[in-house]
Amino acid sequence: MQGEVFKEALNPFDELARRYDRWFDSPWGRAIFALETACLKELMDGAGRTWLEVGVGTGRFARALGVLQGVDPSSPMLEIAGRRGVLTRKGYGEELPYPDDIFDGVLMVTTLCFLSDPGKTFIECARVLKNNGCLVLGFVPSDSPWGRLYIHKGGEGHPFYSPARFYTCEKALYLASAADFYFERATSCLFTAPDKPLDDSMPHSRRVVNGAGFAGMKFIYVPAAE
Repeated sequence: MQGEVFKEALNPFDELARRYDRWFDSPWGRAIFALETACLKELMDGAGRTWLEVGVGTGRFARALGVLQGVDPSSPMLEIAGRRGVLTRKGYGEELPYPDDIFDGVLMVTTLCFLSDPGKTFIECARVLKNNGCLVLGFVPSDSPWGRLYIHKGGEGHPFYSPARFYTCEKALYLASAADFYFERATSCLFTAPDKPLDDSMPHSRRVVNGAGFAGMKFIYVPAAE
């Protein structure tokens, strides 16, 4: 749901920024946010201090995970993120407005599905990372029950999901490896199907779990020349 870097003449997140952000304050939204944040935090711990979130949205994840900088094309989203203490810039994942080799880590949370050019975005993430920096990717796998639900909603014209393109874990691995990222480890959560009562008591798994509604993956950037 986050990561508004899809290049459209009319960005749905511009008009619906407050509606999007309020979802996280609902009981359902708070529970899912806590599960996903725990998944990502485990992957980020010990990976340096200077982080950028690509597709920062309203800054919910950035603030919770200690990420101080974020980029997004939606001005209304960035306004909310700024109020949460995130240092923001307006821009796209495919053309990051930052110099080379300055970040220890890059975070992308549910951004992948909204990218107009995922391959170029992974290359841009590699460019702004220091050697051996890390990319932490959080996304909804397309072949999970949650991914299939969002794809269905998109087909029905849902304002958030209609422009989205969801990916499998295998495709995410391929995109990352093509940009000289090496897979290190993964986490998974959201094991409850979307049509069932949410069980937020189940801890996240330290691997990719088939059917999990949220996957976290950590990659290390090592240039091919090395």
